[in-house]
Amino acid sequence: MQVVAIAIPAIYRSTVGKKAVMAVTGGILVLYLVAHMIGNLKIFLGAEDFNHYAHWLRTMGEPAVPRRTVLTIIELVLGASIVLHMWSAVSLARRASAARPVKYQSKKKSHAQGYATRTMRYGGVIIAVYVIWHLLDLTFFVVNPKGADATPYQRVVADFDPSRWYITVWYVVAVLLVGLHLNHGIWSAFQTLGMRSPRSHNALRGLAATTAALVTLGFVAVPVSITFGWVS
Repeated sequence: MQVVAIAIPAIYRSTVGKKAVMAVTGGILVLYLVAHMIGNLKIFLGAEDFNHYAHWLRTMGEPAVPRRTVLTIIELVLGASIVLHMWSAVSLARRASAARPVKYQSKKKSHAQGYATRTMRYGGVIIAVYVIWHLLDLTFFVVNPKGADATPYQRVVADFDPSRWYITVWYVVAVLLVGLHLNHGIWSAFQTLGMRSPRSHNALRGLAATTAALVTLGFVAVPVSITFGWVS
């Protein structure tokens, strides 16, 4: 057991270990986003179905376990995945920077990598701010117009009321950045896990882009539909 306890931190300190952690935690986050998106789309089925879904999230496992136990476990796993994912990304970026003190001679390559780096870095900050706002809004009800006394359906509709169009814009921008992260992250995970080859390159690229696009559209559909009055 002691050998295992020593080996795990040693593995994580390696570049391969950090990339593996990023791939695994990224996979957990992708699965969560897909499940969350599907749940959000239930709003198109009406208030009753959406409220029932929100209630089910908090009562999963009852009566075997107390209310909200399963949801809390999921949240803890997600929280740990986010921290490990971000920490691994920062560590890898610093390690790459330290190992490459001389800039690339190819302008095309450096411009492309610089764009990707800036997008992931600043996009990550915006996404982090959005996640905090989202928790304050629909988990703790601090910034939601309807507050804790309203139903889940009423809170979501109030959030994206046409008079609050700026919230919809903010949400859409954050989701678009999530889509960019997904596209880049899924493709990177394929590379890290050794799935990329000349033969599978285009298929995996397409899978990453398609998954990112579907998740983005699924999340954007709800606020846009409410703001334009298609859901009320």
